[in-house]
Amino acid sequence: MSTPTPTPPPFDPSRPSSPISYPIKTLEELESRSYFDSFHYPFNKSWGCTQGVRSNAAEKSLPMRPRLLVCHDMAGGYGDDKWVQGGDNPDAYAIWHWYLMDVFVYFSHSLVTLPPPCWVNAAHLHGVKVLGTFITEWDEGKAITRKLLETKESAHMYAERLTELAVSLGFDGWLINMEVEVDIEQIPNLKEFVSHLTYAMHSSKDGSLVIWYDSVTVFGKLEWQDHLNDSNKPFFDACDGIFVNYTWKANYPKLSADVAGSRQFDVYMGIDVFGRGTFGGGQWTTNVALDVIKKDNVSAAIFAPGWVLETNQPPDFQTAQNRWWGLVENSWGVSQKYPKSLPFYSNFDQGHGYHIFMDGRKISTKPWNNISCQSFQPLLDCLEDQRPNAIQVSIDFNEASYIGGGNITLKGSLDGDTYFTTRIFQGELLFGNLPVLFTFSVKSDVSSMVGLSLKFSSQALEKTSILLASRGDSVLNTKQFSSKFNRVIMPHQVKRLDATPGWVIQESRLAMEGYTLTGIHIICYRSKHISVNHEIVTQSPSIYNAVLGHIDIRTSATNSDFPPDASWLVEGQFIKWTSGSEASKTVSVKIIWKLKDGTASWFPSYNIYVEKQGIVRNSNALLEERLEYLGLARVEAFYISDLMVPSGISRLNFIIQVCSLDGTLQKLDCSPSFQLNVEG
Repeated sequence: MSTPTPTPPPFDPSRPSSPISYPIKTLEELESRSYFDSFHYPFNKSWGCTQGVRSNAAEKSLPMRPRLLVCHDMAGGYGDDKWVQGGDNPDAYAIWHWYLMDVFVYFSHSLVTLPPPCWVNAAHLHGVKVLGTFITEWDEGKAITRKLLETKESAHMYAERLTELAVSLGFDGWLINMEVEVDIEQIPNLKEFVSHLTYAMHSSKDGSLVIWYDSVTVFGKLEWQDHLNDSNKPFFDACDGIFVNYTWKANYPKLSADVAGSRQFDVYMGIDVFGRGTFGGGQWTTNVALDVIKKDNVSAAIFAPGWVLETNQPPDFQTAQNRWWGLVENSWGVSQKYPKSLPFYSNFDQGHGYHIFMDGRKISTKPWNNISCQSFQPLLDCLEDQRPNAIQVSIDFNEASYIGGGNITLKGSLDGDTYFTTRIFQGELLFGNLPVLFTFSVKSDVSSMVGLSLKFSSQALEKTSILLASRGDSVLNTKQFSSKFNRVIMPHQVKRLDATPGWVIQESRLAMEGYTLTGIHIICYRSKHISVNHEIVTQSPSIYNAVLGHIDIRTSATNSDFPPDASWLVEGQFIKWTSGSEASKTVSVKIIWKLKDGTASWFPSYNIYVEKQGIVRNSNALLEERLEYLGLARVEAFYISDLMVPSGISRLNFIIQVCSLDGTLQKLDCSPSFQLNVEG
């Protein structure tokens, strides 16, 4: 007879465990502020919500144009993304087409849905606002709504509790979804709740938003209107916008715009990607609804783009996801442009993969996912014509990376003097009086060349194109492209990494004062002549194969000095040892760090390692050191859960490697650390 599997103990948020994101399910929890006493609360803060040292594009007001709101609803929420420090599923759901949207809503069917910090970190990096969700539904929701709206004072109190959560965790506001009948006498208090929440958010956080979902009417009826009208406009008037239900008709966007008047862009016409009664059918025809919405000059709200993964769209998630968002881009256009400021850095990481590299060295072979690891995402042409002989462009997770878990891979063939270009960024970067340094890493076949094509615009709207050419014969490169670009610049410095064969780091310096960088493209071309045994040999057409590992743009004055390790105070908390088999042990510990002088750290992330030190039996009986990568932190805390400590290890040295905004890593031997002796 088999032994029944023991029932796990109920979740106790006060007990130390691997940090997770989770919702608030009752008004009592919300009112008591018990969330702030949770062990998990400090880990759920997004980067930048407390530092106050760097202006974030998400803090700005929304642009006066049709906007795109994307409402996440992936398998109920809190899946792989609930693991704050990352998980082990390389196929976990993620979004990387941030440049197409203005607002991202994290949705679940719990009362108070708090966005996991990984989504906030990735969205804010790209200038996209993030909202949580407050929802009441079904019979339980009716009872909650009655209590919420008992008095004007109770409505204000709960609004202030929601504001405190958003500000403390670093997201930008709320979607309010009241999908219940409301007693008509409580409608004035419902208006108070919406208006006070909007006031409190605006008073506490620049650029914050409160958006009303088209459900209950001012008469207390649960009747979706499918457009803005007198039955829902009082709620619209009390906040920053309305998310209109999906089952609208072709003339409803225009009707809504007429009612909204000067606030027409605050009307977000809903589209259900699953296609449940939605205009245009959703799914692979989501763009049909987008075309109608944009024509009538209002905004759009896409619900549940996770349909692509949930329904296993062929041939694979990566391809299907890119194709689906490509349709959105063709209809709606690009909303976010970057680079906008310096330093600018991207390793093209999507936040999942099968390995992790640092400066070309493999430091982990474990599959992983963590959306917080996303860097600026390239604007690859998802629907470009991929002819049989063209260069195929993709984000690759299997090839060796320069840093992180992905890179841009370019494969195909090129004939004669032909070359291939593909965009990676669409920017708005005004150059000042300092020269700008462009650095990028490349691994390629000997004759496969990779350069960067830069597009500039002057204040007089004059267009200029500049090629940052690859290593090779400068005379040949200049002749080949002199008629196609205004300038051709050869790298002033080329580094080959001895420890990681194949990677070449190229640096080019450029001065363009008063010009705005509007676009960055990869350019692929072949060198006709290569050196073999010190002789110049003419190349015949052959396969093209190259990898772009990262791009870094900064002024030459940018300084990436790190505080020395002695500047940090590092502590271990909640240390727990457990005995294992063959004299091994496991340890769990929370590590926290801060600068001793009390100044706020502006560093965006930290790589966490452990050095396992001790006497290991071998022929020489020497001290052996073992370095293991544990993960990435976006706050000044990291929890190590059940770390295996083999027999013979006497000390653990936890290293916190500081990472700068421009991608520079502090040397490990200069990084702050915490030493823990193994219990005897």
